[in-house]
Amino acid sequence: MQARTNRGGIHVKHRAVRRRGVVIGIGATAGVAAVGGIALTAQAEDEKGGASASGALVFDEDAYTTLTTTVTDADGAEHEVVYCFYKAVTYVAKPVDETYQSLNISVPVKIDGKAVDASGAPILFANSVGGYMPSSVAEATGVGGGGMGGGGAPSGAPSASAAPSASSTSGTESGSSAQLSGGKLVSLPQLGLAAGYVVVEPGARGRTLKNSAGEYYGTAPAAIVDLKAAVRYLRANAGRVPGNVDRIFSTGTSAGGALSALLGASGDSPVYEKYLKEIGAADASDAIFATGAWCPISDLEHADGAYEWNWGSNKLSTGEQVDQTVSKQLRSRFTEYQAGLKLRGLNGFGQLTARNYDDYLLETYLQPAATKYLADLSETDRESYLKKNTFIDWDGEQATFTWAEFLTHVGARKKDAPAFDLFTFPTDSSDTMAGDINNEFGAGTEQYRHFTLYSLRKDKGASARLASDIPEKLRLMNPMYHLVDKPNSVRSRHWWIRLGSADSDTSLTVSANLAAAAHQLGDEVSHLYYWDAGHGANEDAGDFIKWIAKTSGFKAP
Repeated sequence: MQARTNRGGIHVKHRAVRRRGVVIGIGATAGVAAVGGIALTAQAEDEKGGASASGALVFDEDAYTTLTTTVTDADGAEHEVVYCFYKAVTYVAKPVDETYQSLNISVPVKIDGKAVDASGAPILFANSVGGYMPSSVAEATGVGGGGMGGGGAPSGAPSASAAPSASSTSGTESGSSAQLSGGKLVSLPQLGLAAGYVVVEPGARGRTLKNSAGEYYGTAPAAIVDLKAAVRYLRANAGRVPGNVDRIFSTGTSAGGALSALLGASGDSPVYEKYLKEIGAADASDAIFATGAWCPISDLEHADGAYEWNWGSNKLSTGEQVDQTVSKQLRSRFTEYQAGLKLRGLNGFGQLTARNYDDYLLETYLQPAATKYLADLSETDRESYLKKNTFIDWDGEQATFTWAEFLTHVGARKKDAPAFDLFTFPTDSSDTMAGDINNEFGAGTEQYRHFTLYSLRKDKGASARLASDIPEKLRLMNPMYHLVDKPNSVRSRHWWIRLGSADSDTSLTVSANLAAAAHQLGDEVSHLYYWDAGHGANEDAGDFIKWIAKTSGFKAP
């Protein structure tokens, strides 16, 4: 049975199970695939769209179900959305693991009873990666259903892949969720759908995935390669995939924020080409229009030094001080690195150095964040907050304080020294977040590897050398390489970057450097910190959704 819905005057067939012979689902190979219990044979179809989309990489426009959901927007208003849901579309021709190398597409058809035409709408490309873990949409039952999975063998291997989460994660580690001030959770994909955007949720391999031989197949650069391949799939299917493939807006939080920034910075960079060919990515552009990055855990090879510059004087939650010799050594490395970047701050600040970065953060981000926070409070609540936080000087219009006072206010640091490239590796492999970045640079059957010479030599001795592939992988995983070392002309030109002021999962300089680098290249940059917010905060999700419409020139339905 087929239902018909009028989409902007165009009659579209709704089918719960596709019956044409184009392979797009989980388990699809070049031959016969089983989807919904129906055997399907791969056939090349290329009557529309880019010539590079052929065979298994042709998007099947009829392979969707029609769903209805109620979305509560950032202002608390409810919207009924009817949408077409394309589930688990495999986006590469030679997948390593389709459980992760697939994407979901949600296309609005009606919003609050009004038919909408999303054929030219911007595309919200929302990854749900957290902790550089694998992310899957294979078991999602609707929009906003992507989540982090576990580790296991690829599909078809002797031991099955771990079952992915069917729902989005908490918001602290997911690009699919936003935690507004007051603790309210909203879903970026759902907000985008209710605004009339096409929503694409890509899965991606991650660092914990192992095959039956014990080999890690989701470590660097797998995640960014997969996200690029997903973008290429969309672009190769221009004219078939609903939405404007020239207006792709990526989002992500934490590691997902780093990947979103990297995706934006590295569009069409040739350094990824061999990896994309290995998995059969479409022969198309992987450039995106705009980048949304929340709390990015990025610039990994310099993250230890940046962390100590920021939080080196803060004690751990146990009340203990970290090794101050190590902290000072790492801080000196940051000083050298920051000087070499030759970045100039926003608002005419001048060159950013380790000596003036505290003033820059105070003037540009922290004091404005505190000012906004206080101004938004009721008079009673503001008076109460200021009474508890006497370090803030409030003149009725602006909040001021010193860097030392700010550090004391934040309190305990989250991580030991070094924060990212640990001197020694965890012995309990079940703790997936311990040594997570060392695991991200694992290879073969080796779960953890050092990625900085400093930590390697502390562990193995003064003559130790980094594995020969590490420098290349660091470049592949760092957006700063594409913004500073070799500025990329095909990068995203629009940046939305956010961080909580109390986020000691990373250094406040990481996102600030990212913003400064993009701004210095002439890009549009919207960057601010949420006062007193921690890791994963997203307190202005509604503004981001509006920014997409404004930046893309899209008129909301």
